[in-house]
Amino acid sequence: AALTVRFLTRRFIGEYGDMEFIYSHNLTVDGREILFHIWDAPNTQEQTEDGSSEEKRIQWADSFVLVYSICDRASFNILPLKVQFIKAAKEGQSQEKVPIIIVGNKRDLHHQRVVSSEEGRLLALSLDCGFYEVSAAE
Repeated sequence: AALTVRFLTRRFIGEYGDMEFIYSHNLTVDGREILFHIWDAPNTQEQTEDGSSEEKRIQWADSFVLVYSICDRASFNILPLKVQFIKAAKEGQSQEKVPIIIVGNKRDLHHQRVVSSEEGRLLALSLDCGFYEVSAAE
C-alpha cells in the first residue's frame, strides 16, 4: 500500500492495515495518456488458502507488480507460487506473455535486510519477470 500511495500521490505514509483498495490514476507516458486501475491487495494467509478472491483479481488485471519486503523472507518466498498461479490463470487463456514485475521494497532499511538484491534479481530472472528494488519511503 505504501508503494501504491507513493506512486499516486508522491507522499510516503508508513503504516497501513490489511485492506484492499482500487485506485484510478491518469498518467502521461511518452505523450500518451494512460489510465491506471490499481487493485492494491495485501498478502494475507486467507488469500493463500482461498484462491477465489485472488483468482478474481488475476482475471481483472492486465499486468502485475508483486511487492515483497527485503526485510521479510516469507514475503519473498511466496513469490514463485504467486507467479506460477498468475501465469497458469492468464497465459493458459492466450499465447501472450503476462507482464509481471517483482519489486523488493524497503531498500532504505538495508540494516534489516534478509533478502539480498542478487536473490531478488535471480528469482525474477528464473521466473521470467522484471525486477526492481525500491524504497517507498525515499
